[in-house]
Amino acid sequence: MTQTWEPGQAGVLRLPSGRLIRGRPLLAPFPAGLRPEFGLYLLGKRPRPADWDSRWVRWRDLRLPADDGDAMDALREAWRRAETERVEVACWAGRGRTGTALACIAVLDGVPPAGAVAYVRQHYRRGAVETPWQRSYVARFRPQGT
Repeated sequence: MTQTWEPGQAGVLRLPSGRLIRGRPLLAPFPAGLRPEFGLYLLGKRPRPADWDSRWVRWRDLRLPADDGDAMDALREAWRRAETERVEVACWAGRGRTGTALACIAVLDGVPPAGAVAYVRQHYRRGAVETPWQRSYVARFRPQGT
């Protein structure tokens, strides 16, 4: 059986279902401990290949995803995989794009869209979801057929 993230570990968000997902900044040194089994990387250009299964969503800094359909599919994949795997979500600074993605994943897990930014700011990082349009994106996020 897979060993999951430690609930108190830096960047680890516990969703209402009990799933654990790690958010992190790519600009920081790689954290000690277990490696992810799946990574979702939110960047304006393709990241370097990882040593684990990963997915890239084109998402420029301080913006929204370039392709909503691709982003929705990737967020669903991260949420599903977090049930049994160590999943991390990361962007350059680990705040805006990562926070927005984590808030959307929280919605997939049952957090109401209107409360998802507050949930992520309380349980992941106070400054998560940086821009008004990112907050609006989360508020409008409506998963279909989760």
